[in-house]
Amino acid sequence: MATKTIAEINEKIRRGEAVVLTADQAAAMAKEQGVKAVAQQVDVVTTGTFGPMCSSGAFLNFGHSDPPIKMSRVHLNDVPAYAGIAAVDAYLGATELSDGRPEYGGAHVLEELLRGKAVRLRATAYGTDCYPRSQIESDIRLADINEAFLFNPRNAYQNYGAAVNSSSRTLRTYMGTLLPKFGNVNYSTSGCLSPLLNDPYLRTIGIGTKLFLGGAQGYVAWNGTQHNPSRPRNEHGIPVGGAATLSLIGDLKAMSPDFFRAAYFDGYGASLFLGVGIPIPVLDEDLARCVAVTDHDIQTTLFDYGVAERNRPSLGTYSYGELKSGQILLNGKKIRTAPLSSQKKALVIAKQLKGWIEQGDFLLSEAVAPLPQQATLHALNSKDEVK
Repeated sequence: MATKTIAEINEKIRRGEAVVLTADQAAAMAKEQGVKAVAQQVDVVTTGTFGPMCSSGAFLNFGHSDPPIKMSRVHLNDVPAYAGIAAVDAYLGATELSDGRPEYGGAHVLEELLRGKAVRLRATAYGTDCYPRSQIESDIRLADINEAFLFNPRNAYQNYGAAVNSSSRTLRTYMGTLLPKFGNVNYSTSGCLSPLLNDPYLRTIGIGTKLFLGGAQGYVAWNGTQHNPSRPRNEHGIPVGGAATLSLIGDLKAMSPDFFRAAYFDGYGASLFLGVGIPIPVLDEDLARCVAVTDHDIQTTLFDYGVAERNRPSLGTYSYGELKSGQILLNGKKIRTAPLSSQKKALVIAKQLKGWIEQGDFLLSEAVAPLPQQATLHALNSKDEVK
């Protein structure tokens, strides 16, 4: 089997000779010419997803005032940020809600900063000899902040389950509004364009992998929380559940609001729609086979959110071909389906990443360490009495 290396592909990128396809183009080529042709002719396949990624946030360094302050309580537009780090560092979570506006959260603050708007900083402190100031209030913009970088503990789920509601009442969830009595199905993965579904065994994705994050270049910092790559897989080797996740890092100041949007889910809270795209180097025929998957090759599990348990009942598996058709058949009944993630935006991300590589502005990176292949998940025992 012919093989390539990332170093060899990077040299082709520098010379402007690399053949780069988006994931949907690679699948179409494999259907017409076969997997071997993809392995021989294609160097990189680009992916993309744009959907709600609640487990996101940013580290912010505000710089020192005169006299200096050791911030212990920080609010940005009345949204609390965690300040237990250092004197003027804080972490603002995307889902943290405003003290006064339940429909406004950390993601909204970050988007406003990214759009160049002023944000009201309010901080208090207990005062020390070296940090005597006890409070400060000021309008700040992103340009005024020393460091502003995303550090997202859990992004880019490999394959998120779809949601339906068997109960007799409407449910408002992080999967959107679920109508009673199996009234609708929502899903939130971009199918064949989704990054981790094009490298299901994470052969080329690890700590240090460079990627598209919010319109800029970012990196995989660690495995994401709830990382569970050992979930059951279908005949194509693709997990049929959540499986792997990524912890991502990138410079907020370099990002674009085109790929960074705050959202509010009625009855649930704030979230962040974020664009992520990962280039998959086609090193051999096995990886060519992975990037050739279609929406009909990828299944996800349908869960019943009408049952209020951690392990919700599974109602079977459905392909993204079925989900994207607009309806599925469940218990003999046609149920309409809708995505939370944007297929159109996912393709824009894959195309933009393709352009960066073709122009020589984006070289592939070797992972400095692999991601775990086994889960280390634990759960709280809800039956234990809290005293």
